Amino acid sequence: MTTMRVLVADRMGEPGEVLRVLERPVPAPGAGQVLVRVHASPVHASDLHMMRGRYPLTPEFPAVLGLECVGTVVAVGDGVPGERVGDRVVTVGVTGTWQEYIVVEAVRAVTVPEGLDDSTAAQLAINPLTAWLLVTEELNVGTGEWLLQTAAASTVGRPVVQLANHLGFQTINVVRRREAADEIRALGGTEVINTADEDLRAGVKSIGEVRKAIDCVAGQVGADVFQSLGAGGEQVVYGALSTHRQTDPAAFTLPVPAPDLIFGTKNLRGFWLYRWLTTTPAARIQGALADVVGLVAKGVLTIPEGRPFGLDDAAEAARTAESAGHGSKPLLVFD
Repeated sequence: MTTMRVLVADRMGEPGEVLRVLERPVPAPGAGQVLVRVHASPVHASDLHMMRGRYPLTPEFPAVLGLECVGTVVAVGDGVPGERVGDRVVTVGVTGTWQEYIVVEAVRAVTVPEGLDDSTAAQLAINPLTAWLLVTEELNVGTGEWLLQTAAASTVGRPVVQLANHLGFQTINVVRRREAADEIRALGGTEVINTADEDLRAGVKSIGEVRKAIDCVAGQVGADVFQSLGAGGEQVVYGALSTHRQTDPAAFTLPVPAPDLIFGTKNLRGFWLYRWLTTTPAARIQGALADVVGLVAKGVLTIPEGRPFGLDDAAEAARTAESAGHGSKPLLVFD
C-alpha cells in the first residue's frame, strides 16, 4: 500500500465542522524509527480541546490529532532490529495517531502481550497510566491511607478505585450523578459523596481527616477538596472539567484561601501526563507502562470495552467522547 487514510482537522473549530478524511502517502521510518500500522486509537477530551484551541499543546493546522494507539510494526529504520517487525505495540508520548500508519521513535513503541485485545491495549497509555502515576509516584498513597478524588466515575477515577483495592488504601470518591455513586460502590470505593445530594466538605469531615487528594475538576469543587484536607495535606490537580467549553478567563481558576496554604501548610500542585512523558527517560516510561500492563493482565485493572467508530464517523465519535456517562471510550478503528 502506498497511500493511507488520515483523519485531519483542517482548522481550529468544532469536530463536525473541521474533520476531514484524506488520502496521504504512507511514510517511511528513518533511523531509530518504526512504521506502525494502526489498529485503533481513542478519542479523548484533550484531543477535542486541542481541536478547539483550548489546550496548551496546540498543533499547527491542518493537523492529525490522537494521543495513543495500538498497532503492529510493519517496517523499521536503520539501527532498529528487524525482529521488531510484527511486534504488536502501543505508542507512548506520541501525537498524531488518527491515521492508518504512523512513524514513531522505536523507544516509544512498547510491545504488549497478545492476550490483551486491541480495545484494551489502545487505552493503556493515557488514563490507566495517569491513575498509576498519581497514586504511586505523585502521592505514594500507603496502605490504610485515605485518598480523596473527584470525578471518581471517570476513566482515571475508576482505575484509582481498583488500585486502592489492590494496594490497600481507602478512597473517598466524589461524583455528581446518583447512578455513578452506585457504580463506584459496586467497584469497591470505600466512601462515595454524591454532590447532587451532599455537601462535599461536610461529607469529608464526617469521614475523618484526609491528607491526600487528586482532582480533575478544579474550580470551586477543587477548592472544596483542598479546604477539606487536613494540615499538611497534598492535592494534585490533573484536569479541569469545570472549565469544559468555557471561554471566560474567570472560569479557569481554583480559588484557594491563603490561610489553608500558610497555616495549614498544604501543598497544591499540578500533573500533566504529556509533560511527564516528554521529560522522563524512556526506560522509566517503559517501566511504568509495564507495571500497568501487568496489572491489566492480572485483572487488577479492567478497562471497559471501547466503542468502535470508522473514520467517516469521527464527528459522532467526538460527540460520544463528550456525552455524560457515555461509559465506553470511543475508538477510531482502521481495520
